Amino acid sequence: MPAEQTTGSTADIHELTAVQLRDALRTGELSARDVAAHFLARIADQNPLLGAFVTVTTEEAMADADAADARFARFRKEFGTGSAEASGARTDGLPLLHGMPVAFKDLTDVAGVVTTHGSAALDHKPALADGTLAAVLKAAGVVSLGKTQVPEFGLTAYSENRIAPPSRNPHAPSRSSGGSSGGSAAAVAAGLLPFAPGTDGGGSVRIPAAACGLVGLKPGRGVVPSGESSSDPARLVVAGPLARNAADAALLMDALVPSPDNIYLGAVGHEPRPLRIGLTMDSPWSTTFPLTPEPETLAALQVGLEMLEHAGHAVSEAAIRYDNRYPDAFTTAWTAAVGTARISPHREALLVPLTRTFRRRAQQRSAAELNESLAFLRQFERDTVTQYGGWDLMLMPALAQTPRPVGWFTGATHGDEPWPAAEWPGDADGDYRRQCEFAPWSSMVNVCGLPAITIPVYWTGGRPAHGLPMGIQLVGPAGSELVLLQVAAQLGF
Repeated sequence: MPAEQTTGSTADIHELTAVQLRDALRTGELSARDVAAHFLARIADQNPLLGAFVTVTTEEAMADADAADARFARFRKEFGTGSAEASGARTDGLPLLHGMPVAFKDLTDVAGVVTTHGSAALDHKPALADGTLAAVLKAAGVVSLGKTQVPEFGLTAYSENRIAPPSRNPHAPSRSSGGSSGGSAAAVAAGLLPFAPGTDGGGSVRIPAAACGLVGLKPGRGVVPSGESSSDPARLVVAGPLARNAADAALLMDALVPSPDNIYLGAVGHEPRPLRIGLTMDSPWSTTFPLTPEPETLAALQVGLEMLEHAGHAVSEAAIRYDNRYPDAFTTAWTAAVGTARISPHREALLVPLTRTFRRRAQQRSAAELNESLAFLRQFERDTVTQYGGWDLMLMPALAQTPRPVGWFTGATHGDEPWPAAEWPGDADGDYRRQCEFAPWSSMVNVCGLPAITIPVYWTGGRPAHGLPMGIQLVGPAGSELVLLQVAAQLGF
C-alpha cells in the first residue's frame, strides 16, 4: 500500500516497502516511535516461532526512536512540513535513514549490547563500541532493534548454534532460513524488519536471501567500508543488503556507501542496456563434491533465463574451467580465523563439532601452508575474472537445493524437530559437504571480489503461500552493483 495511506494507522506498517516507510518517516506521516513499537510488537509475537532474533533491545530502541522524533521536530521547525527538502532522499537536517528500524547480525558489535558470535564457548559481554557496520548505519539514522541469529562464528550456511533456538524460514518453519545472515533474512521475510544489513564471506547474504525469497546483494570487494572480521586473510567478507525488492536494497546501499548523490536508489529507476549474459552450471566444488541440482533449481534457472531474454538480454552458454585445487585452498582461508579465535582451553568443548574440528585443523597448519593457499586463491581470482570477462554478467542458480530442514546439515533431525544442541552428531566433514552441495556457486564470488545478486524468481508451489522460494544469481564485473540492482528491478523485483 502507498505510504500516503498510512496516516492515522499503524496496523500495516510492515507491509510498506522500505522506500515507502522511509518517505512516511521523512514527511512525518509516521513517527519513529510508532514504527519501532510496531516492529517490536511483531518481533514479540513471531520470534518465538522463527528464532530470528537472539537479543531484542526494546528500551534502547524506543529511546533512539524518541531521539529521532525530537530531531525531526527540530527539522520541521526549521524547514516546515511538506517541503521538497522533507521528502527528498537527503537533506542537511535529516540523515538518509531517519528513524528506519534495522537489526544487526550477532557477529556485529553494537555498543552496550552483547555480541555472542553464536558461540557458547565465549564470554558474553556487552560491546564497548559500535563496529564499523553499526557505526555507518547509526550515522545514517537507523534505530537498532537488536541482534539476529547466526551460526557459530558465521561459519555455516545455516543459522543454528548452542546458545539460542535455530533461525527458521518464515515460508516453512520446519526449514532453515540459511546462513550466516539467516536471522536477518528471516526477520525481513517475516516483516519483522523492513530490510537488514548482512555480511557475506562465502555466500552469507545470498544464501539466506535465496532461501527466504529476498533480494540479496553482495557488493564487490572494497565497495562497502564495513567488512566483518579483521581476521580475514583472503579479504572475503563484505557487508550488503537483504531486502524484499531491488529499490529497498538500493536504499540500504546508499547508506552503506554514503555519497552526496545517493546513486543506487536513483539508478534503480533506469533500465540497463541490453546485456550479454553467460549461463553456467559449473562450480569449483564439483570435482570434490559431485553436483546434482534438484529439479526446482533447474526450474528456477529456466524461469530466470526466460525473464532475462524477455527483458532484451542475450543469454548464451558459458563453459567455465575451475582449478580443482580450489576446495582445499578456500577451506584453509575460510577457517583460518577460527584457528586464532581467543577461546579458553577449558571451554573448547562447548564449540559445535564443525567449529571444533576446523579450529583444530587450522591450528595444525603452518603459516607457509596458509600463505600458499592465499597465493593460489589470488591466481584463481585472476583466472576466473578473465573467463567471466567474456560476458557482461554471469547467470547461475542461487542454490542447488530447496531450503533444507532445520538440523539437516548437522544430521541432527528426527522428523521435523532438531536434536538438542548438546547432542549434535560430530560429523563435521559430512556437515561441510552438505553445505558445499547446497550452495556450490557462492564462495568463488567472494574469492574473486566480485559483486553478485540473488533474485527470487520462482516458487515451488507457484506462489509464496504454497511453496518455497528458489532464485537465480547474477555475478558482474567490479563496479557493477548498479547494473545488478537495475536488472533485478527490471525483472520486477
